[in-house]
Amino acid sequence: MGSSKRGADNTRSISDHTRTLHQRLHQALNLGTRSNEEHGSKWQCTDIQIQRHVVRSISAFLDSVSGDSLHQSLLKASIGDVVEALVWILGCENMATLSMAANVTLKLVNILPYSILQSYVLDLVSPLSSLLSYHQTEVATSCANCLNLILSNLSIKNEKKVWDVLKRREIVHHAISNIQSFSGGTQPIELFQPTVLLLSTILQRWPPSRFTVWSDATLMRTLNDILVKLDFYDKQEVLKLLSSIALCGSGAMKLLESGDALLQTMVRCMDGSQPQCVRMEAFKLAQCLAINEQRFFEMMSLCCEPIIQATVSGMSKWSQKSRKVSSEQISLVLEACRLALITRWAGKHHIYFWEHGIDNVLLYLLLENCHKLHQSCLSLEEQISIAQEGLSSCYLLVLRNYIWDILGWLAIHCEEGFNPEIHGNKISIDMLITCSCLAFVDAIQKRHRIRQSDAADILRSESATRAVLMMINSPCKYIATKARDRLSEILVPYGRDILKHLLSTLEYVSSRNNFDRLQITIYVMALACYISLPESRLWLLEFAGVKTLLGFVRWCLSGSIKAETLSFGPYLHNAFRERTCCYVSSEDWGGKDILILCSLWGLAELMKQSGYMRNNLEISFSGVMYNVAELLNNLQDACINMSTPGVRWFATYALSSLGLYGFPNKFGKRIGKALSENYHADMRLILTNGECLSVHSVILAIRCPSLLPLGDLSDEASGSLVPSSMKAEFKKVIRLSAHVDHQALLKLLDFVYLGYLQADEELLKKLKRLAKCCNLQPLLQLLYRKSPKWCTPFPTYDLSPALGSLGHYFSDVILEAKATELLSWTCEVCPVSVPHMHVHKVILSSSCAYLRALFDSGMQESHSQTIKVPISWEAMVKLVAWFYSDELPNPPSGCLWENMGIEEKLHELQPYIELCWLADFWFMENVQEACSDVIASRLDSLRELSIKVIQIAASFSLWNLAELAATYVAPIYRQLCDSGELEDLDEVLVNMIRSASVQYSQKGINHSR
Repeated sequence: MGSSKRGADNTRSISDHTRTLHQRLHQALNLGTRSNEEHGSKWQCTDIQIQRHVVRSISAFLDSVSGDSLHQSLLKASIGDVVEALVWILGCENMATLSMAANVTLKLVNILPYSILQSYVLDLVSPLSSLLSYHQTEVATSCANCLNLILSNLSIKNEKKVWDVLKRREIVHHAISNIQSFSGGTQPIELFQPTVLLLSTILQRWPPSRFTVWSDATLMRTLNDILVKLDFYDKQEVLKLLSSIALCGSGAMKLLESGDALLQTMVRCMDGSQPQCVRMEAFKLAQCLAINEQRFFEMMSLCCEPIIQATVSGMSKWSQKSRKVSSEQISLVLEACRLALITRWAGKHHIYFWEHGIDNVLLYLLLENCHKLHQSCLSLEEQISIAQEGLSSCYLLVLRNYIWDILGWLAIHCEEGFNPEIHGNKISIDMLITCSCLAFVDAIQKRHRIRQSDAADILRSESATRAVLMMINSPCKYIATKARDRLSEILVPYGRDILKHLLSTLEYVSSRNNFDRLQITIYVMALACYISLPESRLWLLEFAGVKTLLGFVRWCLSGSIKAETLSFGPYLHNAFRERTCCYVSSEDWGGKDILILCSLWGLAELMKQSGYMRNNLEISFSGVMYNVAELLNNLQDACINMSTPGVRWFATYALSSLGLYGFPNKFGKRIGKALSENYHADMRLILTNGECLSVHSVILAIRCPSLLPLGDLSDEASGSLVPSSMKAEFKKVIRLSAHVDHQALLKLLDFVYLGYLQADEELLKKLKRLAKCCNLQPLLQLLYRKSPKWCTPFPTYDLSPALGSLGHYFSDVILEAKATELLSWTCEVCPVSVPHMHVHKVILSSSCAYLRALFDSGMQESHSQTIKVPISWEAMVKLVAWFYSDELPNPPSGCLWENMGIEEKLHELQPYIELCWLADFWFMENVQEACSDVIASRLDSLRELSIKVIQIAASFSLWNLAELAATYVAPIYRQLCDSGELEDLDEVLVNMIRSASVQYSQKGINHSR
């Protein structure tokens, strides 16, 4: 009853004028409504006068209800008829009514809540898109503005359908044409601005749209020219469009290929003399160009110091006198801080951050009362008091995460010899260290009191804790020492109790799967900090900390942590990252396995300091015996199976305390067989005592060239020619110095072939000397048990360089592809005129049992210098890449893939289908599985592609692959039958698709692999 009464009150509150306009609207709409038995009532009227009358009636009604929520019921009741009429009138493209209709449509979209509008989005988008290139500027401008409003608020569920409409109407091409017309002087600025904004919106939402833009060289030059010439406010839209282009890796590369001119303009747009909206867009563009580490370094190589200077300036140039910051200024500082997160990568830009006073800027953003630090001779107690007072205020809390992060990255990448006393910034750095240590202690003490609603506070605690961890482990001796000392001072009253609480919590968590991941992350990082403090080691032993940490590591590595893994700084993954395409997928050094990384970090440091594990073969944890061999296997598995470089580094760091030095990997296991089984060896190493070791010159040349006297080889080794007659066995004897120890050499060869070695403490000294002579720096780091430096690339086992000039000298067999369509073929090494590759039996035999059996068979083929491979050149190149790197090259992806035609896509997938067939024939299950995964990853784009793949797979008798492809067309089987697209297929294949369709209707299909 109450709701009915309120409805009646709302009805009474609507003015008589609005009711009258509503009635006139319906009367006008009825003039154009046509009825028929088949389609019911539809608004269809070509009479210009009626169209004018309807448009005016709609406009008058919208004006009367605009901004009044009480009138939404009237608007809701009429919206369907209004949209139908406007869509018809826009579709007629009558000059007499079109401008009015476009303006009224814009008014409607502005007024109508999206919750109501979303049901009519598809109806409106189609005619509006068609009119974007209309010759009347007013019409095109209204349509562009209208589309901007619609697409900016579009729900995810409508994205695919709307994109299909936009693609069909070629809206991207129309937008490009408008921009180029403006550059040519034929379009006014009024149309240029909304068109650029619309194109930017489209590129942000739909990655496939980006290819058409960045591949248009004329447009890219036009945008660059416009950016230089336009006045301040017009630059905002162009910068936004360039940011959208940079979301594509290929687009970002195109922008950077233009040289430093664009970057210099971007830096000028960051300057304080520019309007704030322009400055913000310039910072966002820089962020987009720095999404990927490779692109970031390209940007820095072109324009490093000016970008850093502008970034620091953007973080600091606000009202410093009043210390009051407006919301607009905070937005600008926030964008500058986001760009400053490029400190997460090592490089020369760190030098410029320090030179431009980043420490002072961070301190001013952190503490509102930092002016008190200018007092002379402040004691430690006074510094702590000032820091506590400043941190307890709510000053610029929105920036705290970024401040801690920037500080942490600056510390972890700081040079060893950096001395704040020389650079004159000792006070600010000391104070930042003090603040972070206080925030660290506060984070641990109050964790049990934090409610779920305090998510922002938990994130700040995580960032502060991570900053302390990085400062304690900084390569800079001053920062690391100061951080340890200051944290120890602050922990004096309650450090022991906090450690006890940390350990008990981690032990409790290890027995359960339901826990607060972010809170436990903070605890694990805090424990890693404690391990670095000398006075905490006795407490760790007292509270059985070693056992607890081992148990937690075991729990992490066992796979107990599933999904929802956390990365360093969860808030760093902004909208830019979520919409990127065409970037080579590379795992961040810290990655998303932060719990595992930090627990391994702490364990490795503890093992290095105490030698605990080396002296204890078994440890009891919660009643379960945990032995060194088990830990060894778990850590090796982490090295092999984890993708995060940081996790793999700290696993190897921990392994070094267990007597295993190096980088365990799957590829090394395969190649290592060649050393132990001694097949196809072509070189002998002779020690002074007469002992002899058979090795493989090609593996030594790539993995440890210092063991090869390359200077003694003929000029052919330098790169151009292989000896004209390839011998089946090329033997070379190398006599080693008397200083080379036999046992040390054997272990070193283990590292060369397997990627790692195991040695006891007695042999380490000799191994260090030998590894140093061979310049094996990554191995040396582990032999000396040095902690890995943040962002150091994880060493890969890659023999691909053997396919180059040096490897040609040691080649003992040729792989020849089947006939190709290539018109001509030339080889730099030999006169053979068919597509081929010079390879090595030892590498092929290690990865393919079929080829090894062939080479060892004694039959005619085993003595042949050429092996004919029954696949195309493109497929053979991918196969050889796998032989030499354990990785299969991927076909194009992202917008490059999406903009290929069916035949182009099929041409890209054909080599993988061929490899699937050959892998089945040559018993290479890993290759077959990898190829199937690649093909499956590309089958969800077009049904025609899946049908083609089914046909080709069947022609190779690859029935499993054909059935996999059939699952992708199973959901539309009935449509395919009705359209006749299955008529050309063999009945067996049609039945295969039908069976997949039945399975889909019963259970659904999950394509995740």
